[in-house]
Amino acid sequence: MRADARKNYSRLLAVAREVVTEHGADASMRDIARRAEVGLATLLRHFPTREGLFEALLRENLDALTQKASELETSSPPDDALESWFREGVAFVGSYSGVVALMASAHADPDSALYAPCMAVRSAGARLLLRAQDEGTARADMDADDLFALMSALGWLVGQHSFASRADHLCRIVASAILTNRSSSGPIR
Repeated sequence: MRADARKNYSRLLAVAREVVTEHGADASMRDIARRAEVGLATLLRHFPTREGLFEALLRENLDALTQKASELETSSPPDDALESWFREGVAFVGSYSGVVALMASAHADPDSALYAPCMAVRSAGARLLLRAQDEGTARADMDADDLFALMSALGWLVGQHSFASRADHLCRIVASAILTNRSSSGPIR
């Protein structure tokens, strides 16, 4: 990629992150281009689809969440690792309004630009869940799809202004439902 194209790409992603943080997944591609001070054609050259733009925006976060699972697998007891990763996943999902719908549809569409990073997150969560289940600290009747769905649903909920202040409490309640040795009245982690 040429230096000017790389600069445009980086600028577009930075501006897109700001616009999407303000307006969610319905942010206008024209508004992103305008704020980045480039033409819409330049934006579309780098990101021909809205999903492609979101894939680029979200990939860094999804990759970090996948990496975090790997780190927690080797550094924390199974139940603590699962709860810590789940909380980070909820925080990420709640960071952009509308991201849950994109991730949920990508989860079932192998042709989606977001499919691979979503599947990597799902697989990372599956490893943590299985590890906790093998240890006997997570309920045995749930699977990775359940975990991904709970993380997505709770992330969406705490991303809503009226529930944002209850994020820790709601995470504790859900964690106590997933983990067999947790109480919803325990300390906030």
